[in-house]
Amino acid sequence: MAYADLEKTANGFLVNMSDWDEAVAQEIADAEKLGALSQRHWDLINFLRDEYINNNANQPNERHMVKAMADIWGEKPTTKDLYDLFPMQPSKQATKVGGLPETKRKGGY
Repeated sequence: MAYADLEKTANGFLVNMSDWDEAVAQEIADAEKLGALSQRHWDLINFLRDEYINNNANQPNERHMVKAMADIWGEKPTTKDLYDLFPMQPSKQATKVGGLPETKRKGGY
């Protein structure tokens, strides 16, 4: 089913996580004007999904995202690197593209 046809919150987050798949993620990314999702986008999205689904609904802040991506990418990224991928705040925009519930976190540290 297309993202436009799925039930969303007022801020565009999916109401039902089970509606998400990679095609829906790309549609959300297109709506967010992110373009084609790169492997680095997917690394962050998959990390956030794994943390939420398999770690008691954990929604990591950006500092924890940087640490996790350092392990995955084999180099230490900066917060700016995450913002290059998700300019409208990685902890919110990547969560949205990942089909996860909206975080109430303010971001950062």
